Amino acid sequence: MKNEPAVPPYHIASVDHALRLLLLLKTKPSIRVAEAADELNVARSTAHRLLAMLVYRGFAAQNATTRAYHPGPVLIEVGMGALSKLDVRRKARPYLERLVATTGETASLQILEGNHVRFVDSVESTNAVRVASRAGVSLPAHASSGGKVLLAGMSLEAVQRLYPTERLEQVTDATNTDRATLFEELAEARAQGYSVNHGESEPGLVAVGVPLPDRTGTPVASLTIAGPTARMGPEGVNRAVEALREAARELGESLYR
Repeated sequence: MKNEPAVPPYHIASVDHALRLLLLLKTKPSIRVAEAADELNVARSTAHRLLAMLVYRGFAAQNATTRAYHPGPVLIEVGMGALSKLDVRRKARPYLERLVATTGETASLQILEGNHVRFVDSVESTNAVRVASRAGVSLPAHASSGGKVLLAGMSLEAVQRLYPTERLEQVTDATNTDRATLFEELAEARAQGYSVNHGESEPGLVAVGVPLPDRTGTPVASLTIAGPTARMGPEGVNRAVEALREAARELGESLYR
C-alpha cells in the first residue's frame, strides 16, 4: 500500500476541501450538501459555499429538481483532455474503423464518468439497418456493455459507492435494476474479459464490450460493437468478441509507445 503524501507546509484548507469535493464528484454520480459537509467535516454552510464556487467555475452543476450536485462541463472536459493527451481518440479511430470493416457493425470508444459511460467516439456501420453513432452520448454504465467491463475493473467497494442503493435505474424493460445481480454480472465480465448487453440500453440492440487497459492493466476506456438483434446472435457476438480483443490489445500497446 502506498503511503499518503505529506501535507504541504503551507496547507490551504479551503483549496484542499475543494479538491476533495472534486475527487468525490469523480467517484459518485451526484452529491448533496449534507453529504459534502460530512465528507469534509465542515458546516453545511461551508460545504454549500464550496459547491457554489465549483458550479461558478463549471467544475460542478446542480440539478434544479433534486438540488444535488454532479460533475460539470469543465470537469468532464478535464477528463477528456487527459484522454487526448494520451491520443486515445486519435489512436483509437483506425481501430474503430477496422472493427466496423471486420464485423459490419457500429464500433465505439467509451469512458466512465461516475456511474455513467460517455461515448468518446463512434464509427457507424454501413448497413442500411444499423446502430447510429452515439459520440458524446452518456448512458448508465450498468445498462451498457462498455460500462460493465469498466465497472468490472474496479473494486467492490468503489462500485458500491457508485451504486449506494439496491435498486438501479431502469432504461428499458431488459435493464437489470438489482444491485446484487449487477455484482454477479461484473464478476462474470471480469472472468471472461467481456460483457454483452441484450437490449438493456435500447430495445432490439445487442452490444459487446471489452476493456482497454493502461500499463498496469487497469481499464481506462472500453471498446464496443453494437448491432441489431437480428445480426448479433451467438455467432455475431463471438465474432465481435474476437475482433474487439485483438483491437484492444493492439490499441493498448500503441498508446504508450
